[in-house]
Amino acid sequence: MSRLNKKFYQLNKENQKAFIPFIMGGFPNISYSKSLLNKLPGLGADIIEIGMPFTDPMADGKIIQDAGHEALKAGFKMHFLYEMIEGFRKIDKSTPIILMGYYNPIHKFGSENFIIKIKDLGVDGLIIVDLPPEEDNELCVFCLTHNLHFIRLLTPTSDNERLPTLLNNSSGFLYYVSVAGVTGTKVPVKKIVASEVDRIKRHTDLPVCVGFGIKTPEDAKAISTAADGVVVGSAIIETIQKGATDSEVSVFISELSKSIHFK
Repeated sequence: MSRLNKKFYQLNKENQKAFIPFIMGGFPNISYSKSLLNKLPGLGADIIEIGMPFTDPMADGKIIQDAGHEALKAGFKMHFLYEMIEGFRKIDKSTPIILMGYYNPIHKFGSENFIIKIKDLGVDGLIIVDLPPEEDNELCVFCLTHNLHFIRLLTPTSDNERLPTLLNNSSGFLYYVSVAGVTGTKVPVKKIVASEVDRIKRHTDLPVCVGFGIKTPEDAKAISTAADGVVVGSAIIETIQKGATDSEVSVFISELSKSIHFK
């Protein structure tokens, strides 16, 4: 059983949902992001999602776009991310790591070489926002070959006719984008999200995690009752951008976790 599948199995057995914080690699600088990554399991993270900075992040809202651009301006290179993950795996061998980003930098590196590299480092899954299923031969096939989870984004426009195509070759979990648009904008409505998650789960046994627009512990708690996991990114990044101390950031992340892991 993969690390990611084992995590969802354990959570389901405990009647709990996954808390998935998103951080941007190299934001606001390499040292800070490395330190934050290492802290996350102790703050209640079940799965960690790390953004790979890119110059043209079309699916991201201003908060995450700015974070990625700040990381790049600070000199971020992919080898820093590799070193972060390598260091993390020396102290934590059980928390799954998901990388999220865009295809262009991967294409430049070489698709299969990239998959082999991150798999060897201990990455568990990949979310690539600008590669539809029709282009699975570009990257997804290498994930299948090397046993790396390829995680699809589903949106409110992913109707029942489109779902089988999106579900094909998907593994690990499905990431449901709870509001149309870009990250960190509108707030999801629990009733609508619950209905959509139920609809998706009629077509698959994969866990369905929900992200985009979840800003507060209260939002996270509400969505956790309707999904298998909750992804929080923009709210964490914005807290850092506003100059919160390390302690304040940690408290906020811990509050998010507690809201999702309530009994």
